[in-house]
Amino acid sequence: MKKNITSFILGIAVITSGFSQTRYVDEVFGSVDVTTDVVYGQNFSVLAGTPIPTGMAGTPIPALAFDFYEPTGDTETERPLIIHLHTGTFAPIVHNGNPTGMRQDFATNAFCDAYAKRGYVVANLEYRLGWNPNLPTEPERAAELMKAVYRAIQDTKAAVRFFRKDYETNGNTYGIDTSRIILSGQGSGGWVALGYATVDKLAEIQLPKFLDGSGVPLIDTAVLGDWNGVGGSPTLNMPNSPGYSNDVHMVCSMGGGLGDLSWLEAGDVPMAAVHGPLDAVAIYTTGNVSAGGVNVTTDISGAHDVVKKANMLGNNDAILEHYDPYTVAAKTASNALVAANATDWGGTAITESVNNVFPYITGNPGEGSPWDYWDSTFLVTQVAPAVGLTAAEGQAAHASGLMTNPNMSYGKALAYIDSTVNYFCPRIVNATMLPGNTMDLIDINSTVKVSVFPNPSNGNLVFSSNSGNIESIKFHNAVGQLTKAFNPNTKVFNIEDVSLPTGIYLVEIICDGNSIVQKIVVE
Repeated sequence: MKKNITSFILGIAVITSGFSQTRYVDEVFGSVDVTTDVVYGQNFSVLAGTPIPTGMAGTPIPALAFDFYEPTGDTETERPLIIHLHTGTFAPIVHNGNPTGMRQDFATNAFCDAYAKRGYVVANLEYRLGWNPNLPTEPERAAELMKAVYRAIQDTKAAVRFFRKDYETNGNTYGIDTSRIILSGQGSGGWVALGYATVDKLAEIQLPKFLDGSGVPLIDTAVLGDWNGVGGSPTLNMPNSPGYSNDVHMVCSMGGGLGDLSWLEAGDVPMAAVHGPLDAVAIYTTGNVSAGGVNVTTDISGAHDVVKKANMLGNNDAILEHYDPYTVAAKTASNALVAANATDWGGTAITESVNNVFPYITGNPGEGSPWDYWDSTFLVTQVAPAVGLTAAEGQAAHASGLMTNPNMSYGKALAYIDSTVNYFCPRIVNATMLPGNTMDLIDINSTVKVSVFPNPSNGNLVFSSNSGNIESIKFHNAVGQLTKAFNPNTKVFNIEDVSLPTGIYLVEIICDGNSIVQKIVVE
């Protein structure tokens, strides 16, 4: 099944390559400039061992850095900022038993490059790593994992504040639009992004499952600081760029999970996701999280349940209506899971197709990151020694990666990266009201409504007005050319075969003197 899905994804790119180019949706720049190792703060690390973290006992406090991607030759001075968070299960590459886990990963760089070529600026962010999945009890393991996610959220908020501080005090060195900041996260980075957008109350990190056997919170804000990175022990937490806003405006999750579904509330930012239904780490619906076969914590929610709730709460109203080929592919995949009575990795039945989620059906048990690619020789001979491990340990990490991604390849990775970016970008445009958004295509304040069914369509279309007669219907293709026109002068108009090539059309409808524009997909 994976081969067919990948072929379809690649086919989408071919079919749409002739469309007109729109900034923030399509690649409008041929190259990208990258500034490496920009320091946005510093904070104590646990990687040197416990109980003494680095930064104590005279050791230097580690710097936190990002690589900055921007389109070559761009003349815009205020651009939407994507902060991209790499994967790695909150431990250094190879040490985590995986062939990925740093901001220099192939996929991480490819995502950042793809967004920058579409006109965004991107911060490829480093955040603190370190936790112990081998502690003897579940509460201990859960505490360690929670602290790792917590530190990463603190660091990401520090980065957001860094950019706002630069905007206000340094003349906007990086040319960003502070009203349009998007979080994008792969794997564990997706966990960070979802947690960032939802955790804002002490009670949320003191739910019963986040207490130890004696009722003591696993996260002690008096020690670690709050979720904004402020407070705590001055020997364990260092605030960075305090006094500036932490606000972001959208989250794009790739295989991420949410610590508890109750964290998600009305008014939280829009969320979209891609996720493997058989992801063994972040469950597609809701279930337990394990590492190395050892249970870590319970009732973690993945893309299906998180985005379903975000849709239900109205948080995603701005990104619900999309009819592009990638959305069609996502809905097709979701419907296929439901029709097949599929279950996720935890055995939960997938009974509902959820908008704003693209399930990547690869056919590989446990696979959560089909966009990953790594050079096994480089991993074994260069990366493993660089992180203080042996070639044999590098080879073991390579073998571990192949267990869930056995057909890993450069071409496969690029196909899924392309589909992910093309799925997210129209939603980013609408969520942040960038030029080219489709939210203003329909006059939502008008009492005149015209429904179009079905959409997508195989050529048969029914137009129905809730008011007066539909006076005219004009189909325009992706480059704005008029391709079909009708003058029905009736409240209900049926087109048995529109006889148009497969593609996306903007349809202008005149009804009662009102102009309404809708996107229609012809399959």
